[in-house]
Amino acid sequence: MRIDIITCLPKLLESPFNDSILKRAQNKGLVEVVVHDLRDYSEDKHKKVDDYAFGGGAGMVLMIEPIAKCIRKLKTERAYDEIIYMSPDGENFSQGIANELSLKKNILILCGHYKGVDERVREHFITREISIGDYVLSGGELAAAVVSDAIIRLLPGVLGDETSALSDSFQDGLVAPPVYTRPADFEGLRVPDVLLSGHQKKIEDWRFEQSVQRTKLRRPE
Repeated sequence: MRIDIITCLPKLLESPFNDSILKRAQNKGLVEVVVHDLRDYSEDKHKKVDDYAFGGGAGMVLMIEPIAKCIRKLKTERAYDEIIYMSPDGENFSQGIANELSLKKNILILCGHYKGVDERVREHFITREISIGDYVLSGGELAAAVVSDAIIRLLPGVLGDETSALSDSFQDGLVAPPVYTRPADFEGLRVPDVLLSGHQKKIEDWRFEQSVQRTKLRRPE
């Protein structure tokens, strides 16, 4: 898989992809993540990529020209399965969407900033809009990193335990059950006896029951 990310602040994306699982996935050749600086596509001598909104109002808007130029250039190099715009009013990101996107080969993500992007970009260049929650961030960079992380960890070979991603919260419509590790008794706080029983069927039944109870309590919808 290859994920291209367009941003006017590329440094915001350096850390998420240079540590832990995401870095190892790239080093193993399982995914390629390429960040593109939108300012490289500006025709302005000061590399300006934003301007005031027609009609007035507070805040700046990312201009259509550098975005269109960047997307068109990238599309000459590969066919994208999705061109995603990270937006507060996009469809709410979910594990199901992450699963779906993990089956794609080439994904392009556009990060908004300031007051967003010229609406013509959304109308004519974007195939999908995604939100990671009903709140507003300073820009789409952190949201793009969240979506990329959720996708990449699902790729075969990324996680050490191939079944780990399949047992994550929401994969089966339920949140994950509680988990425990050593010591079995910490200052009188004991791990449930069933987990120490060695009886795998009873353990799996207990975990399922706990998942159902937690889901009813924490995600009743």
